[in-house]
Amino acid sequence: MKLTTLTNISVDGVMQGLGAADEDRRGGFERGGWALPLFDDEAATFVNQVYQRADAFLFGRRTYEIFAGYWGVMADLSNPIAGALNSRPKYVASTTLTDPQWADTTVLSGDVAAAIGELKSKPGGELQVHGSGNLVRWLFDNRLVDEITLLTYPVVVGQGTRLFPDTGPDTALELVDSQSTPKGVTIQVYRPAGRPQYQTATPTPARSE
Repeated sequence: MKLTTLTNISVDGVMQGLGAADEDRRGGFERGGWALPLFDDEAATFVNQVYQRADAFLFGRRTYEIFAGYWGVMADLSNPIAGALNSRPKYVASTTLTDPQWADTTVLSGDVAAAIGELKSKPGGELQVHGSGNLVRWLFDNRLVDEITLLTYPVVVGQGTRLFPDTGPDTALELVDSQSTPKGVTIQVYRPAGRPQYQTATPTPARSE
């Protein structure tokens, strides 16, 4: 399986509290719910299709608990997202979660990198990561991500947790696909492509007098 991530971000890279006003108040965040007014039918269709092609899901603990409390108790399994999440294996990278209540959940608490490597070695389509910012950054830093999808919303939030920190390892990205929706959500699919190339300084030739 290839490991893919899907992240909703603002133009300034914020991924915190995109859904509801009170979804995530950590750090005094007060600007929740910035994505939903821009999440149009075309964006929804794309996201539904992504969930449908998943073979399994991988979460950090916080996102797992949010999803379990919402999608995990949804009765209407004809919903493309609820149907996928409730019928396919789920893995949680956590050292504190011991008794997950959502069916078909496995906690990865030991050597997470080795466990994820074992999952990736299985035949099949995709091991998907949704949300889970800390986990995505860790996966990215450890070169475990095969494909990254960003849904970028035309808004500058101005505060909140960003997908990538101010400092960290550098990675070149190959653009695989790009599209936009009527409300201006841009969807980019990238594959990591090693280290970036940097322009080197060219010595200025000495001037002859």
